[in-house]
Amino acid sequence: MRLKSMQSVLSQAEGGAHGLKRTLGAKDLMALGIGAIIGAGLFVRTAAAAGEASGAAVTLSFIVAAIGCAFAGLCYAEFAAMIPISGSAYAYAYVTMGELIAWIIGWALVLEYALGAATVAIAWSEYLNKLLEGAIPYQWCHSPWDTPSLVGNVHGIMNVPAIVILALLTCVLIKGTKESALLNSIIVLVKVAIVVLFIVIGWGFINPANHTPYMIPEGTKGHEDFFQHGWGGVMRGASIVFFAFIGFDAVSTAAQEAKRPERDMPIGILGSLAICTVLYILFGHVLTGVANYTEFKAAGKEASVAYAITTYMTGYGWLAKTVTVAILAGFSSVILVMLMGQSRIFFSMSKDGLLPKVFSDLHPSFRTPYKSNLILFVFVGLFAGFIPGSVAGDLTSFGTLLAFVLVCAGVMILRAKSPGLARPFKTPLVPLTPILGIIVCGAMIAAIDLETLEVAFGWMLLGLLVYFCYSRRHSNLTLR
Repeated sequence: MRLKSMQSVLSQAEGGAHGLKRTLGAKDLMALGIGAIIGAGLFVRTAAAAGEASGAAVTLSFIVAAIGCAFAGLCYAEFAAMIPISGSAYAYAYVTMGELIAWIIGWALVLEYALGAATVAIAWSEYLNKLLEGAIPYQWCHSPWDTPSLVGNVHGIMNVPAIVILALLTCVLIKGTKESALLNSIIVLVKVAIVVLFIVIGWGFINPANHTPYMIPEGTKGHEDFFQHGWGGVMRGASIVFFAFIGFDAVSTAAQEAKRPERDMPIGILGSLAICTVLYILFGHVLTGVANYTEFKAAGKEASVAYAITTYMTGYGWLAKTVTVAILAGFSSVILVMLMGQSRIFFSMSKDGLLPKVFSDLHPSFRTPYKSNLILFVFVGLFAGFIPGSVAGDLTSFGTLLAFVLVCAGVMILRAKSPGLARPFKTPLVPLTPILGIIVCGAMIAAIDLETLEVAFGWMLLGLLVYFCYSRRHSNLTLR
């Protein structure tokens, strides 16, 4: 339970010639947040939540998830402005709750960033092949453990497109943070424009009957469970669409590269969250208005948007192709920010001695953690190339929600322990805001399916083994 001193954290934030380069402004950080948020979640999870649990009330699920994220986002903003280093929730916990809790958060965030990047890379490969109308041979875009192709019973060998996109984006990250942010900003403009286009055109095809009843009634066949109808369904839907909000916290991993973190971090975190929430609610309203939620069970989650367009929006077949391009762009920026976020957390953990020094070695010219990026590419690439995407499940959401709960708790602890610390941005209504964040995020964890929670528990046990066998003995606090 030993704490890292605030003085050592702030001296680490200075960095100097041996630190990360401060090149990002508020607009870059906001684009970084939007780049990480709008991706697989919006296009895939909206239909999944509507079909499985919340029906047309998926818009309410987005609001519940957004409220939980807003409470957590306000807490993140206070920490990111006050402790402008690259470790995000891990670094905040080290100062407030001790080394073991910090390690647990850092280990849990691997589920969000590294596993998330691999899962999205696999989805990127699927959508690329869909756009190319199956031009890539089955065996070279699927893992050996994927279900064999129905045509010719062909087995997968390696998911080459997933590895290629990871390699390209890793090169961009090694080249520099500013270059990564520029590419991300271009992608963000493309995908936001296409999302807005779908909302504007689709609005005219909304059938009001699809929104009645708004929530799935109790007793509906296939929705007997408490978390499959009514407000229970809305909560389950919130835990599903929460995946669509993952990413705004990745802004905090770039705090050590922000020009004016005390001002830019709150704008980047809260600004990206606000913009995406509005787009999500409108998108969910249009999608469930164009097609009835019951159709998304059979239509398939991945193809749901294209299905709604081609089936009900006569004359707009071209929009289905455009949405596929937006999904590819969205996936690309999500992978970019996930890889960046994971390397920055490993950078911070390595600086503290909890991981080997190789994870904090900076490139002599670019001043990016290039060795960490390369190691991540190998491990994430192995997962993406040879493991089916379905393995990940909701593990990514679990890791993020756990981090959110502990960050909210951290704000209350630090306010009580060190009330006199300079806080450029202050979370309003403490302790009410963090308590509500803990309650809402905790409720979403409770709504995650049991199998996912069991796998997550196993992952956390493995993390404790690594901590007690290696990290505790090599920690800077032990060596002192």
